[in-house]
Amino acid sequence: MAKTKTTFFCQNCGAQHSKWQGQCSSCKQWNTIAEEVIQKAEKITWKTSENTSKKHARPLRISEISTQAEARLNTKNNELNRVLGGGLVPGSLTLLGGEPGIGKSTLMLQIALQLPYKTLYVSGEESAQQIKMRAERIQPISENCYILTETKTQNIFRNIEEIEPDIVVIDSIQTLHTDHIESTAGSISQIRETTAELIKYAKETATPVILIGHITKDGNIAGPKILEHMVDTVLQFEGDRNHIYRILRANKNRFGSTNELGIYEMQGSGLREVSNPSEILISKNEEDLSGTAISATLEGMRPLMIEIQALVSSAVYGTPQRSATGYNAKRLNMILAVLEKRAGFKLGAKDVFLNVTGGITVDDPAIDLAVAAAVLSSNIDIAIDKRLCFAAEVGLAGEVRPVTRVEQRILEAEKLGFTSIVISKYCKIPKNDFHINIIKVAKVHDVVHHLFG
Repeated sequence: MAKTKTTFFCQNCGAQHSKWQGQCSSCKQWNTIAEEVIQKAEKITWKTSENTSKKHARPLRISEISTQAEARLNTKNNELNRVLGGGLVPGSLTLLGGEPGIGKSTLMLQIALQLPYKTLYVSGEESAQQIKMRAERIQPISENCYILTETKTQNIFRNIEEIEPDIVVIDSIQTLHTDHIESTAGSISQIRETTAELIKYAKETATPVILIGHITKDGNIAGPKILEHMVDTVLQFEGDRNHIYRILRANKNRFGSTNELGIYEMQGSGLREVSNPSEILISKNEEDLSGTAISATLEGMRPLMIEIQALVSSAVYGTPQRSATGYNAKRLNMILAVLEKRAGFKLGAKDVFLNVTGGITVDDPAIDLAVAAAVLSSNIDIAIDKRLCFAAEVGLAGEVRPVTRVEQRILEAEKLGFTSIVISKYCKIPKNDFHINIIKVAKVHDVVHHLFG
């Protein structure tokens, strides 16, 4: 055994220091540096076959490298497949993060029960009986799902050699520990070392591994930032625990796009996939309500119809309030300034509250026109036709600017039964055989004239 070495790590950002100090020089946080003991000894992590260990890497010409794409593993979950880019890549490491109680373990257990492959679900947070109770509530028990309650990586790999699973799920990475690092589970060095062992296992056996990770109060994945660099895919499971809808996003994906998202509905029997999210994002009110407008937006390749709600009222205090939920507050202030300067509406002395329904956050500039329409509708208390939607950006000069992939937005609006859609006059539409009335405008003033006369 080599001599024991003591190092100091910041528990917030993972920066390494040669000695203890009160403030981390990297992230400037106070009292976050902790001492950890590392043993530099020869260690055996994942045992590979003799043939694999004798192979030596040699440089290859780029023309000599095989480009045959490996078949992805279908997770039998369309929303997860969409976010991953088509399924799990053999030998990949996927990290799933989210708030406590959001449904990470439920989602992974549900997928493990649905998979037709031999799956090993390793839990360091729940007992086997607790997992069995949850599994019975989700769906009938699968014969391909194996449950292991263990936190030591050496014991996990010993069971992996016996079962030889096709997919491994770890719940969670913060509970694992290895004998080669003498520090508590969840520490910087333990997370880094256990993840490195799992990466070696995944790459050498072409077995996809899914890790569940905790997050900090700031919303970042707990542990060192290097953890997100080590894995292939980082998924974020978000949503309000007081609401039933959950959104799955990809913050990093080496094998696909990071623009896709999956939507789930939390039920007593598990998470239900929402194939048509526009239905849940648009309220079914039969009454005509002012301050409401529908916008056609895009999340990755998926078109969504979302409802924008606005409330404009006289300011009670001296300074008017500006509040936005699910929308950039600075962009809201910009649109209000454009409406006052270019459309002649006096909104400077009024409170303005804006909300994107469904609890989602949208940064697509194509909803600008719907935001402006909702604000004006609430200001003059005249309802907008529920069969009318918007898809355009608003410029500082009051012009209505075109947006990308407008044809896909028009088709989604047509499919959901809208009779009219307002777009920019400068949009180039390749075909004109839509069964929906397309209203083209050039200025915000034209929109006001069309809606309210």
